[in-house]
Amino acid sequence: MRIALDATYSIDPQPSGIAIYSQELLAGLARALPDDEFLHCYRIKQFGAAAPPAFRNVRRRILLPPLATFRADVFHALNQRVDRRPAPNVVVTFHDLFVITGEYSSPEFRARFTQQARRAAENADVVIAVSQFTANQVRTLLNVDASRIRVVPHGVREPIARANVAREKIVLFAGALQIRKNIARLVEAFESLPADWKLVLAGAPNGYGAGAILDRIERSRCRDRIQLTGYVAGATLENLYARATVFAFPSLDEGFGMPVLEAMAHGVPVVTSNRSALPEVAGDAALFVDPEDTDALRDALRRL
Repeated sequence: MRIALDATYSIDPQPSGIAIYSQELLAGLARALPDDEFLHCYRIKQFGAAAPPAFRNVRRRILLPPLATFRADVFHALNQRVDRRPAPNVVVTFHDLFVITGEYSSPEFRARFTQQARRAAENADVVIAVSQFTANQVRTLLNVDASRIRVVPHGVREPIARANVAREKIVLFAGALQIRKNIARLVEAFESLPADWKLVLAGAPNGYGAGAILDRIERSRCRDRIQLTGYVAGATLENLYARATVFAFPSLDEGFGMPVLEAMAHGVPVVTSNRSALPEVAGDAALFVDPEDTDALRDALRRL
């Protein structure tokens, strides 16, 4: 079988979320199906940055219409975007639809995203949703019949055991600094904790609304106990999970919530939101709060 995949979103100098999903899936499929042929397709701006294939059954292609000239049996769009039917069978992964439902992006981006999402839903034979929450949104917002949707949750790598790393009085958050992540409210809740606790915000300060979040941090009476790491990954992020005593993720909307799964894999007690996909991801292994209730968030941090 010849399988084409949109590998565009695997190219990211600071991979997280969808980029990591893309990288892991591209490599995992090629490794698991050595007798099949894979075409890793990149939009023209990303093609030059793509590394040479690491597997003998993988070839690179520029993603230009019509992809049907590649004679692929299946095309898999890894990030809810496919502008036409480029193969007889089309699969599209939907990660989230918060851009459509919330005020977490610019009006221009919302309009463009909505158009792309609707087109992808129309072109897909099968939609992969990363959570039941996202599946329900795809069904109701994009009018996709449930028979075309498959829920395939994310997984995470088993963490490396770290000897001689002690837990510290650290509340850890991992993710880009953006309004949707509810970081300003987390800062407010943290300010009530004892003076020997630190809040570590591990993520790139470039998300939607990051400026307002940074302003709130600078105004905090606990500014000297709040650490902004910038983007972190790999061993550095693993070390933060190993040292943290509490992981706080009070996001307002998540299609999945990978950091919650990562924190649980590292054995860190989790405080997270009682909405969107987060209860589904955390199950009975987290302390849930209303993310818009600062007092509830404060009390949960104190409990853990």
